[in-house]
Amino acid sequence: MTIVVFLSSLFGFMLLGMPIAFALMLSGVALMAHLDFFDAQLLAQNMLSGADNFPLIAVPFFLLAGGLMNQGGISRRIVDLAVTLFGHIRGGLGFVAIGAAVILASLSGSAIADTAAVATLLIPMMRSNGYNVEKSSGLIASAGIIAPMLPPSMSFIIFGVTTNVSITKLFMAGIAPGLMMAAVLVATWVWVVRREQMPTAPRRSWAVRGRAFVDAFWALLLPIIIVGGMRGGVFTPTEAAVVAAVYAFLISFFVYRSLTLAMLPAILIAAARTTAVVMFLVAAALVTSYMITLADLPGMLIELLEPLLDHPKWLMAAIMVVLTLVGTAMDLTPTILILGPVLMPLVTRAGIDPVYFGVMFVMVGAVGLLTPPVGTVLNVVCGVARVSMEGIIKGVWPYVITYTILLGIFVIFPELITVPAGWLH
Repeated sequence: MTIVVFLSSLFGFMLLGMPIAFALMLSGVALMAHLDFFDAQLLAQNMLSGADNFPLIAVPFFLLAGGLMNQGGISRRIVDLAVTLFGHIRGGLGFVAIGAAVILASLSGSAIADTAAVATLLIPMMRSNGYNVEKSSGLIASAGIIAPMLPPSMSFIIFGVTTNVSITKLFMAGIAPGLMMAAVLVATWVWVVRREQMPTAPRRSWAVRGRAFVDAFWALLLPIIIVGGMRGGVFTPTEAAVVAAVYAFLISFFVYRSLTLAMLPAILIAAARTTAVVMFLVAAALVTSYMITLADLPGMLIELLEPLLDHPKWLMAAIMVVLTLVGTAMDLTPTILILGPVLMPLVTRAGIDPVYFGVMFVMVGAVGLLTPPVGTVLNVVCGVARVSMEGIIKGVWPYVITYTILLGIFVIFPELITVPAGWLH
């Protein structure tokens, strides 16, 4: 009965069109009422302690770093470098999109920000070069969701804070699967355009490529600083966020000189607004998380899935199916906040590595950003490319299928994630 009360209240509020943060908070209140445990003071205390978490300081700084990079010309230089390297290949602008998305993912950690940047720069170029806009938009949307998998992923930060898993270990463990996602995108794009007739740009000379590399050098140095600093123990993920923001400002303002002081207020306001949304979500989620623990919902779930506890791979497969279904209706951050604390006790009871589970959780949630009706990343690309939702769904489905196959491979062979993560540690 407790599970029914929780799920019916949560999804009932969401169906009424209530913002997810309020739905989370009120579903926690519904559980309080069901358990005859309502206390307004406890509600306020949990919301405050939810937001009062030191590692969450990384969120505003990484958002600020992303805004500085986009406005300061760093994103454009990354795309220009990729064009000089791959623009002459058949379907080369698709490879440019994938390469640029991977590099930007290692700079900002935000799927929406990276997708918007790549789409804004490349969609007009692909359209003018005769590329099928629906297929191009589907590729760019699919490349954008690599961002949650590579450090500095905000999704890993939120997952680590919510489930008490090492954020640094999540960052390191996400690198290999993130690069594998890029590899399957390349293979799928080759298959998609195998019969397309599209023009190719002239091959750029090594002198032009060298100038593009020199121009993008300072931008390319940032992911090395972030990953190397965390790997070497120089700074924590939270401190890495501050380093990224300061570095992005210095490079954009003093080296590239694309950033002016007049642009800073808008960048700061945008970062603050997004941070406020995330922090309110986290605060509201702790109310629900507290009541979920108090009502022993994880224990009920363990009893329900008891037959699968001795078969970790079957359990992971079942969880991935559930998360896939949830991902079609819910964004990644609320999915983490709601289901992370519920599923983690089940996973640890089954002997599954929490870091491996965190990577799989975020990857499934990222793929959910490509699936309607929510499909946040799809909506971003639709707006930038001026294509219909039906059109972009046609363009994105081959990549959703290949990502699903890759997830299945990770379920069967978890060492593909855990072994490279061990090397990086």
